Amino acid sequence: MTTGSAHPDLPHPDAAHLLDVPHHDGSRLFVPAGTPAPGDVVPARVRVPKGAGVRDVWLRTVLDGEPRMTRARRDGGDAHEDWYAADVVVHHPVTSYRFFLDVPGGYRWLDGRGVHDREVPDAASFRMTTHAPAPAWLTEGLAYQVFPDRFARSRAADDREPPSWAVPAAWDDEPAGTGPLAGTQLFGGDLDGVVDHLDHIQALGVRTLYLTPVFPGRSNHRYDASTFDHVDPLLGGDAAYARLAHAVHARGMRLMGDVTTNHTGDGHEWFARALADPSSPEHAMYLWAGSGPDVVAVPGRPGYVGWLGHGSLPKLDWSADETWRRMITGEDAVVARYLREPFALDGWRVDVANMTGRYGAADRARAVARALRERVVGERPDGALVAEHFHDASADLAGDGWHANMNYAGFTRPAWSWLVPEGSLVPFLDLPTGVPRRPGGAMVAAMREFASAVPWQVTAAQWNMLGSHDTPRLRTLVGSRELVEVAAALLFTYPGAPVVFAGDEVGATGTNGEHGRTTMAWDQAAGGGPRWDAATLDAYRSLSALRASSRALREGGLRWAAVRDDAVAYLRETPDERVLVVLARAPWAGVQLPAHLLAPGAQPERLFGDVALTATAGGLYVSGEGPGTGVWRLA
Repeated sequence: MTTGSAHPDLPHPDAAHLLDVPHHDGSRLFVPAGTPAPGDVVPARVRVPKGAGVRDVWLRTVLDGEPRMTRARRDGGDAHEDWYAADVVVHHPVTSYRFFLDVPGGYRWLDGRGVHDREVPDAASFRMTTHAPAPAWLTEGLAYQVFPDRFARSRAADDREPPSWAVPAAWDDEPAGTGPLAGTQLFGGDLDGVVDHLDHIQALGVRTLYLTPVFPGRSNHRYDASTFDHVDPLLGGDAAYARLAHAVHARGMRLMGDVTTNHTGDGHEWFARALADPSSPEHAMYLWAGSGPDVVAVPGRPGYVGWLGHGSLPKLDWSADETWRRMITGEDAVVARYLREPFALDGWRVDVANMTGRYGAADRARAVARALRERVVGERPDGALVAEHFHDASADLAGDGWHANMNYAGFTRPAWSWLVPEGSLVPFLDLPTGVPRRPGGAMVAAMREFASAVPWQVTAAQWNMLGSHDTPRLRTLVGSRELVEVAAALLFTYPGAPVVFAGDEVGATGTNGEHGRTTMAWDQAAGGGPRWDAATLDAYRSLSALRASSRALREGGLRWAAVRDDAVAYLRETPDERVLVVLARAPWAGVQLPAHLLAPGAQPERLFGDVALTATAGGLYVSGEGPGTGVWRLA
């Protein structure tokens, strides 16, 4: 339905758009492709609509701690907008800059958060970096997260005896959401089970398969590794991991592993020797303390530091040379060994990256990240390194360490708070509250804030998610198939790499991370069923194929076109393509966008969704249906 009474040819009372605001981002329209070297001079372009009232443009950089101003030159334009360009001297590994806009009666600043009529700090300035970006494959297509115990069982799984810590479960049992059973319930998924269902993964358009840990542990999640020397026999062992890697690579996909650099399990062979012999090399690898946060008591001697105080997860000490040698720098170090044949992993997702190397006054986190990247790229020049970091990761994302981050703060949280129904009791990740319902403006402000704090090359590679093995399920959060589709359209059209937790594409449910670790209902795949939503799967497949077909959606910049409480619209643009995306969580008033977005005589090409777009002499009128989506290519 269309709300309101405005005729499509006439301005609507709520028709104001955001496309008359000067704009710059780090995409190819504004900054040349490639990684600059120290000392390079790189032109940075800015687009200035005629209606913005800008008389002149200057570039402000900060070199050696002192601001410098450079007047921009005209660099093209048309009847609707002017383009300016100014040269950025790449004097630092990360060189920041913003634009000074001369307007009648004063001036404005343009930075990553937008245009401001006040003084602003440098935190949101644009950034050019000499650090190489993430490998191109990381953002080429969908990344798909598999929790091995819950994805699929091969026939061989029936012959394996469960370990003493495990409580066997039937495949259709409901996962425990709390209590000891949440970590010990074993469904028996294995690596050959993943191989058996690679057709499903490939049909979804997956380019990167990411598995949570495969090392032995004393839990179903395996983040409490007992060794890094081999793959858990419960999953099929080293041979099964090699079979999976070869099968994935044979289909032209990539395989990423999951490693914990912050801690091991208390059953780890290193920690056993550390406890038994205080003079051992392993003892120096762990953090010991008499008291303090997260200290776990040990009778008769100093205690050890556990992750968040959990005794099962002793924390590694990165002041010890032995920790560096075994994890990163040694010839057979953990992160290097699995990048080689027969596994040939294409990179690592690093668990608890935000805490690695940090304890009290010690902070070696960025040094660890840089060393990890050097080793990964040294073993595999196109290897990737992605961090887990639930909150503000900007201080760790200068581009010299992690290629990208799991973007909970800059994507998941804002998207959830826009899409969730009023009064939700679904927990908001680590906050002591349910997810609050917020207007579109709050979502966009948060996304811009976090994106502005890192270089564009990092924003363009961030792992954007609507859920993971540590969160409630998307379907439970939003409550309807229609809103799942709106959320998925946001995921596949926003800058960065879309990441889907296995099961979201078929409507899996779950109230928290543990409860959401549901098994895949493969027995319902052919005919549908309560645990296999074929319509949702079709939408995910269509959106994944759409992103693969559009350079603008994979690589383009982002211009917000309209922001309302219940709807948002944005443009993704490259030099040769412009795509308009409209997302509505509920019926709204619609919006009229400038006619010059479309070439004279051309018509919009609908790519996805059901929201109506009408091209008239007065502009492009987007109707107010909702919930709904619309994606169009504009000639």
